Amino acid sequence: MGSNRTHRNGGGLRGVVQLVVLGLGVAAVVKELRTPPAERTWNGTVAGFVPYDFRFPTLARFRERVWDPDGSHLLSPHVFGVGWTVNVGRVVHLVQEKVDTATE
Repeated sequence: MGSNRTHRNGGGLRGVVQLVVLGLGVAAVVKELRTPPAERTWNGTVAGFVPYDFRFPTLARFRERVWDPDGSHLLSPHVFGVGWTVNVGRVVHLVQEKVDTATE
């Protein structure tokens, strides 16, 4: 019975991850609200290394972070929110390189 309740509530590791992300989001908002209004950027890092960005998403930022085949990183900050997102463009580029090399 206990395992069903845990499964229905998302439980376990997933629940812990959601709680951590929520806590980091709250910490980021508190950090911005403690900054003088004229100096708030609504993007930066929290806990020393976790990126956040609460600015209104733009197409340019989406392309830069989610579809940048020539980028050097597989992970980049979320377009909106706390944490990282996969640079799908880079992944596709690397896979295509592997396929091209394998067929030569």
